[in-house]
Amino acid sequence: MCRNITELRGLQPPATDDEIEAAARQFIRKVSGLQKPPAGAEEAYEQAIARVTAEVHTLLGVLPARRQPPATVPPLRRPEVQARIAAREMAAREKARA
Repeated sequence: MCRNITELRGLQPPATDDEIEAAARQFIRKVSGLQKPPAGAEEAYEQAIARVTAEVHTLLGVLPARRQPPATVPPLRRPEVQARIAAREMAAREKARA
């Protein structure tokens, strides 16, 4: 169903909170069919993401270790994604200063 969600179990170093939340956010976007929640539904949308994030943390904590790490690199660990995030954060800081 969610082909774009990267496997998080067995990552070295282990999946970060941000990576788990990003996967949860992608899942909620996929099942809701919405990139952004409609007005008035923001709280429910964010609560759903928080609940999925918490459940994934729980699940990853009880699953057995993998023999090998996953074949794909999570998006937040890819250099091009890190560069886009850094540029977005820099633009936001510049905008806040103005």
